[in-house]
Amino acid sequence: MNEIMKKITDERLKLKNLKNIRVLFLFQNIGIISILGYDLVTKGMDGMTANPLWYVFLITGVVSAYLSMSISIDHESSNKSPKKGLIILTIIGAFIAIGFGVLVFFTGGVSTVATSILVGGIVFVCFLAPSLYIYYLRTKRQD
Repeated sequence: MNEIMKKITDERLKLKNLKNIRVLFLFQNIGIISILGYDLVTKGMDGMTANPLWYVFLITGVVSAYLSMSISIDHESSNKSPKKGLIILTIIGAFIAIGFGVLVFFTGGVSTVATSILVGGIVFVCFLAPSLYIYYLRTKRQD
């Protein structure tokens, strides 16, 4: 039993294990997307988003994106200034959030001011969270 749980030290076996995990992840995602697609066709958008697999798919996508960010930061060749990058990403996120807020304001109904502020705030936070994570990874890399 102890030999089954041994840690893999051979690099070739590690790489093969990672490739196997990648293939399993691909098949799992195809299955989830197929089930969600079936729900979309038969039950509509509300039926699809009511399925718990929808949340699994969204969370998996977000976690995958954050893990990819850490690899991308380690792969950067130049030492970018973390503070300058954070400021630029925050300004870009603010402009995009304001743009979404303005679009909601002009296309909305009665409670457009509150709704446009809420949508703009949510979009800004969605840009700010990855920006802060990238800033954290870049500062950690410089140390």
